[in-house]
Amino acid sequence: MHTRLSQFSLWLFTALVLAGCAPKWEPPPGYRGGFLVGADTPRAVTVQKGDSVYLIARRYNVPMKALIEANGLQPPYVLQPGQVLRIDPPLVHVVQRGDSLYAISRRYGVDMRALAQKNPIRPPFTIFPGQQLLVPDNYTSATAVAQASPEAPQARSSRTRDSASPSASSNTPVAPPAPPARAGSRFVWPVEGNVVAKFGPSGKGLHNDGINIAVREGTDVRAAENGVVAYSGNELQGFGNLLLIKHADGWMTAYAHNQSLLVKRGDQVRRGQVISRAGKSGNVRSPQLHFELRRGTRAVNPLDYLDSRAS
Repeated sequence: MHTRLSQFSLWLFTALVLAGCAPKWEPPPGYRGGFLVGADTPRAVTVQKGDSVYLIARRYNVPMKALIEANGLQPPYVLQPGQVLRIDPPLVHVVQRGDSLYAISRRYGVDMRALAQKNPIRPPFTIFPGQQLLVPDNYTSATAVAQASPEAPQARSSRTRDSASPSASSNTPVAPPAPPARAGSRFVWPVEGNVVAKFGPSGKGLHNDGINIAVREGTDVRAAENGVVAYSGNELQGFGNLLLIKHADGWMTAYAHNQSLLVKRGDQVRRGQVISRAGKSGNVRSPQLHFELRRGTRAVNPLDYLDSRAS
């Protein structure tokens, strides 16, 4: 499906070719995609004094989970100066004629906002043929933030309690258990309220990967199914206080814009259990719950899988 944006990009490309000048993409200020882009082999980096998994992942713009898995790191992920780490090349998409940011995000099953932020691209999200885009793994990356804290617990303990962020303290690097069996074939509604934003295209080249439900601030938010908390924090920009819950059979649910989070990573939750209080954190102005349902990395319309009545 071609959006108005992709049509405009195609028109721009054609006009430039006819003028005898191929479109050229110039990296914007702050672009961090140069390292390893286009590389076909892993690279090695040497740990320096004061380095942590978090800092190295940020420095080289790679997900912490990928860094951990590529090097067989174990909790609490303490690094030693002189240690050599392998960094695998990132997933890169080279923009083709007719591409749009939305179409690329659908192709790789990632959130369009995360794709735009990763590169970075601002509204109206114009891209050009030949441009190289780093493709994030939205939810795996968010879970990796919880899996590897910025500092080892021993180092944090020497500081005051106020210096540690709430999200970091709630995400100690302990491997979560496997999710329990599901209680039913469908999911229950996490809150009762009016759906104010539906799944699908939402204008200006954007796409809503879930539904937004208007609620009163402080409303109880309930787990849509039995599961294990994979992420509890606020590092994923725009979503505010966010919970990700893994369910059996490859399902995952997301609960964003919360006022407060009542469960932490690794907690096992029951279907219908209160897991948070609704709010307006992140990029919304009124109290609401952004709820997503994913099977693997693919976002699906929650309305197709929720019970017919709220519970």
